[in-house]
Amino acid sequence: MNKDHPEVKFGKTGVLIINLGTPDSTSWWDIRKYLKEFLSDRRVIEVNPIIWQIILNLFILTFRPSKTAHAYKKIWRKDTNESPLLYFTKKQAIHLNKKVGNEKVIIDFAMRYGNPSINSRLAQLKDQGCENIIILPLYPQYAAATTATVCDEVYRSLMKMRWQPSLQIIPHYESDPDYIDALINSIEKKIEQISWKPDLIIASYHGIPKSYFDKGDPYHCYCQKTTRLIKEKFNKVEIQTTFQSRFGPQEWLTPYTDKTLESLPGKGIKNLLVICPGFSSDCVETLEEINIQGRDSFIEKGGKNFDLIPCLNDSPEHIKLFEKLISKFL
Repeated sequence: MNKDHPEVKFGKTGVLIINLGTPDSTSWWDIRKYLKEFLSDRRVIEVNPIIWQIILNLFILTFRPSKTAHAYKKIWRKDTNESPLLYFTKKQAIHLNKKVGNEKVIIDFAMRYGNPSINSRLAQLKDQGCENIIILPLYPQYAAATTATVCDEVYRSLMKMRWQPSLQIIPHYESDPDYIDALINSIEKKIEQISWKPDLIIASYHGIPKSYFDKGDPYHCYCQKTTRLIKEKFNKVEIQTTFQSRFGPQEWLTPYTDKTLESLPGKGIKNLLVICPGFSSDCVETLEEINIQGRDSFIEKGGKNFDLIPCLNDSPEHIKLFEKLISKFL
């Protein structure tokens, strides 16, 4: 090679697993920065962008960071000084590197919002000689506001590259048998650990505005499909689908998780388990919204026993699923 030619690394494949994101800390400014990036995404908020930016900057980003910071402080990992979502996504990448990674395959992780960014990780993989990039969005059920926005950001990053790698994106996996089996295994493990019998299991998924569903987003159908497949193999306890984390005044997918939790004790449901199949890692939505707020409202309305089934996180079954999904594209 000509000595004047810049060194070019090549011949490797990069695998990037991508989760939603997390603030860098629980400080007001870091929370505000994270919320601004997240809530400025046109796929997340589908309203007039000019009007929305006025509302976002004058009102939401003035008042909401304090409330969100309070929630994050309740679940922030003091041992590693990071959010649970970052902690578990990092662990997933480490385990996958041991399973799949080698001198030709590099496994890494990124966040759609916050750090490490998709753009920075793609550039890093490219600099390491990755001519092929495989993207695994960590959303089992496809939605435009999750999987599609990951793809958008990946494409935007590639548009800036002079020498682009080849790209493969692993699709949604809401009905993969290994995914369903892993969820069932997590339910059975939790039931073995508790000293009471659940009257009902709530399968709570993150909601989307109903208008997105009306426009053709398939997310609702994929969530119902996951629950149906779980119920077909696990029939020891009734399972009901609900949707959480709604934001703003418009109607979202129903039934709402919070309203359901408040109403169940009055219907004779006193012993409750909750699982959140749409989240690949425990996060503020599962640990604070469900296991703290949801638990408190259920008990206050007359419930007796409540427990949250952990997300699949970095469990061996979850890593096995990721390994299978990735290996198809290697």
